[in-house]
Amino acid sequence: MHAAASALEEAPRAPDRQEGEGPFERLILRGVILIDGTGAPARGPVDIIIEGNRIRRIRSVGAPGVPIDSDRRPEAGPDDRVMELDGHYVLPGFVDLHGHLGGSIRETPAEYVLKLWMAHGITTISDPGSGNGLDWILWHKAKSAANEITAPRIEAYSAFGQDHDGPISTVQEARAWVRGVARRGADGVKLFGLRPDLMRATIEQATELGLKTTCHHAQLEVVRQNALDSARMGLTSMQHWYGLPEAMFTDRVSQDYPAAYDYNNEQDRFAEAGRLWKQAAAPHSDRWNAVMDELVALDFTIVPTFVAYEATRDLSRMMRAEWHERHVLPDLWRFFLPDRLAHASYWFYWGTEEEVAWKENYRLWMTFVNEFKNRGGRVAVGSDSGYSFNLYGFSHIREMELLREAGFHPLEVIRSATLMGAEGLGLADEIGSIEPGKLADLVIVDENPLANLKVLYGIGALKLGDDNDVTRVGSVRYTVKDGIVFDARQLLADVREMVQTAKEAEGFEITIPGLPY
Repeated sequence: MHAAASALEEAPRAPDRQEGEGPFERLILRGVILIDGTGAPARGPVDIIIEGNRIRRIRSVGAPGVPIDSDRRPEAGPDDRVMELDGHYVLPGFVDLHGHLGGSIRETPAEYVLKLWMAHGITTISDPGSGNGLDWILWHKAKSAANEITAPRIEAYSAFGQDHDGPISTVQEARAWVRGVARRGADGVKLFGLRPDLMRATIEQATELGLKTTCHHAQLEVVRQNALDSARMGLTSMQHWYGLPEAMFTDRVSQDYPAAYDYNNEQDRFAEAGRLWKQAAAPHSDRWNAVMDELVALDFTIVPTFVAYEATRDLSRMMRAEWHERHVLPDLWRFFLPDRLAHASYWFYWGTEEEVAWKENYRLWMTFVNEFKNRGGRVAVGSDSGYSFNLYGFSHIREMELLREAGFHPLEVIRSATLMGAEGLGLADEIGSIEPGKLADLVIVDENPLANLKVLYGIGALKLGDDNDVTRVGSVRYTVKDGIVFDARQLLADVREMVQTAKEAEGFEITIPGLPY
């Protein structure tokens, strides 16, 4: 943890909700183009009727390019709220399966993180690890469920051993710990690699109690417990990609580490991670196919978090992302910069050789993930923001772009960001697609995201007009959660005000260390 991290009790909690209108007894969204999250193509215009916090009806009201047939439209009563949204696109609320609520720097205000998520259409997150403490995240989960704060729905996963008095070293202790966090209200358990007997005991006890399980297969444990081993034990999902190449080793057991490698040196840790996929079985080989097919058969969920590692292949781009200047708090920016004591700030002497290796790593990794999806495997979106120049909200949209780079059709990208995430959390009966009876969690944007996913960024997308003037188009216009309509652009403006206030208090500006200007 970064030296700037403060005591747990100092983590600022979200304030009472001041934003959003509704839910309404009856809300009608008129004239929208529907992308329902199932993978089906867009259709419209349609009118969507929402009653309270539930979608009740979707009615086709015509065809593109012709006047809307008023006879098909649901009639609005005098007390109904009607939003005229001709030409707007409506998607299900986005689901992020790796969202740390201020976990990188504990003094990061919850309001800042939550508004960045909501401004980008994220209406459900899973916090894998609950870094500010299980009780802290459960407080926010309850407040969000009651819509007393401006926040996505929250699924709270407790990190293995969290709040336990001392290390857990026996199967009995592992099982007892799982029972304890279940009683406290955890939705799942997050593992960071364990010895196999503890892994099995934890997964089995969680499964018996109906808790979900996810794992970051740490390099310190992955030799004796890879991702396939864990999936066979009943692990429901994995974060990142560690453990997948190791499951496909054919001519080795351990990764080919240099003699001078030291895991505690994070440049070593991440530089060598970028050389791992080349050591696994080749794409579409017998071993590759066998591992993939078994994971699909086990109904396993992969949350690749491509964006969490993107700085490894293009550090300069990530350091200078166009949204940083006005949306990154000073403490968070300092945390991003090179630091031997801060996790994922490993830019000690990051160079061309590391970036070239990581680009090849991505090519192989993306090939696996895309093929896993093609064979029926579940791939969900997780951003792991708050580290390595990845900013909350913005990184979720960037992860969608990276799935597109991996080979996903835009409709498949949106399906991973919505329905697949809901399925991975066991919530698909309630969220993840736009269907009658489901909760009214929606994203409304005035540009076509299938043509350009960049229109989902809070800053929109750059476009040169016919008059040769540069403009910005898109950005999420409204985020609807539980039938409550939030002005997404205003939420992002609130974030900018927080950032500006913090900068003025410190006389701070974003700079890149060492530059002669």
